[in-house]
Amino acid sequence: MSAPHDGEPAWKHDGVRVVPGDNLDANTAQTPGMDRKAAINFARVGAQKLWAGTVKIHANAKTGAHHHGALESVIYVVRGKARMRWGERLEFMAEAGPGDFIYIPPYVPHQEINASADETLECVLVRSDGEAVVVNLDIEPVEKPENVPWIDPIHRS
Repeated sequence: MSAPHDGEPAWKHDGVRVVPGDNLDANTAQTPGMDRKAAINFARVGAQKLWAGTVKIHANAKTGAHHHGALESVIYVVRGKARMRWGERLEFMAEAGPGDFIYIPPYVPHQEINASADETLECVLVRSDGEAVVVNLDIEPVEKPENVPWIDPIHRS
């Protein structure tokens, strides 16, 4: 149970926290080509096992290749069309649209691409630690990546 602050009820300031969307923190690890903003992390709310925020990629733009160390990442596409490339030479590719989730395992080199020529790609990002880890990579990508559709391992037909 949380300890009260100066006689105030327990949990008042240490319980649920609502972080307004217009009060996100741009002072977080960045990758060229994208704009990350933190909403939930250790510094802002004391999160021990999560980092959450937003990502925007301008129309027709792409990020540099990077990975997030031992962290798992989930991207939820809010608006636009995401094209993900991954692998040692970014040789694999898949696309996602509004309502789709993208899972990125630990240490997987990847690149986010806005597949739209005229719409900003807007996503929500969640990682499995309270601090952001970004390792930018210098990778020479293959010219034509292989499209890899997702296959549901639980509900195969």
